[in-house]
Amino acid sequence: MVTKLLKPMVLLSIFFTACQGNEPSDQQKKVPSTFADDLSFLQKWDDQLVVLSNSGGNAQLIVSPKYQGKVFTSTADGRNGKSFGWINYSAFDKDIDPHMNAYGGEDRLWLGPEGGAFSLFFKTGQEMIFDHWHTPAAIDTESWDLVSASDSNVQLSKDMELKNYAGTSLKLNISRQVEILEHKAIEDMLSITLSDKVKSLGFQTINTLQNTGDFAWDKQTGAPCMWSLNMFTPTPETVILIPYKEKGEGKVATTDYFGEIDADRIAMEDGMLYFKADGLSRGKLGIPPQRVKPVAGSYASDEGVLTITLFDVDSAATYLNQEWTTEKDPFQGDAMNAYNDGPLADGSQMGPFYEIESVSPAAFIQPNAHIVHRHSVFHFIGDKEDLNIIAQRVLGISLDGIASTFDKTEK
Repeated sequence: MVTKLLKPMVLLSIFFTACQGNEPSDQQKKVPSTFADDLSFLQKWDDQLVVLSNSGGNAQLIVSPKYQGKVFTSTADGRNGKSFGWINYSAFDKDIDPHMNAYGGEDRLWLGPEGGAFSLFFKTGQEMIFDHWHTPAAIDTESWDLVSASDSNVQLSKDMELKNYAGTSLKLNISRQVEILEHKAIEDMLSITLSDKVKSLGFQTINTLQNTGDFAWDKQTGAPCMWSLNMFTPTPETVILIPYKEKGEGKVATTDYFGEIDADRIAMEDGMLYFKADGLSRGKLGIPPQRVKPVAGSYASDEGVLTITLFDVDSAATYLNQEWTTEKDPFQGDAMNAYNDGPLADGSQMGPFYEIESVSPAAFIQPNAHIVHRHSVFHFIGDKEDLNIIAQRVLGISLDGIASTFDKTEK
């Protein structure tokens, strides 16, 4: 079947207008929020929140079994410290939206593909337009099972049966482990030494997808993938930083998901992609598996916050195309994405926020077999010289070079 597509910008405008309804509430507009503010708000909606902390107590994060195992937010500086995750306060007291419920969250797990011949978001034969697009309840509104919890670790699980666009019913289980990391673990994972002048937070998610059905998933039945999404609060000077392989087949990035990103908001040079993440202009990009590296990050020079994400990548594996069309090869997709939010044509806006995302390969597996996707998040606050050492070691870039890169694009 050949589907009819709306123009990307029109499609995105419809989606955000439907999700947000009206202007954000005054409470949602409150920026910046502290970790304590967000915790107090979330406790009104979920009385089973799990708060993890490291041995020092300053690094903390909030996990919600009720809201699909989301890590809603974290801090590196105690309850009164900055809250890193973006939470959509205005979504919690609304009726359930049939398309998607945008609660936000610093780290959430979705399943793909979103569109294409094996989509999990459209019913068989339906035209791939917004009216027919529905996020599966298991990753949108249903609670997950809390398996275990300690001061530093929580395990969650969810059994699902999802029918894809090809008509295949997929029985599966998702097991999700969230662990807050001690300083030594952060140093070991990033091959760095933390200065006493730097406050840090790190957490790791280990996500396992198991085929609980009685047949293998292949290119005829279709197969799901796991999709980790980080939603962060932007600042006027935040820039997403994505190292990429300079030598490789095909283009470095797809930059026209929602219309081509303006040239003064994105730059690529010397194996680094720079993408402004100020929450002022909508745009999304994707990096294919043959170009992506297992690391990305962002830097807010105005607040002195360096963020790093690590994630699994298999350049030889099959990644799924998630676009809303059956006209493209469903087995040619991106391994990571980045998104910057911005106002709609009428001036309204659900955020602002920005996202760093990673995707697992397609789960072509036998019954009872599983795949694992790891995605970790780190935040650092402190002296710029110390943050610069971390950025150079992990991302291969000096923080001083970020602003000058965009200065070049504007000349």
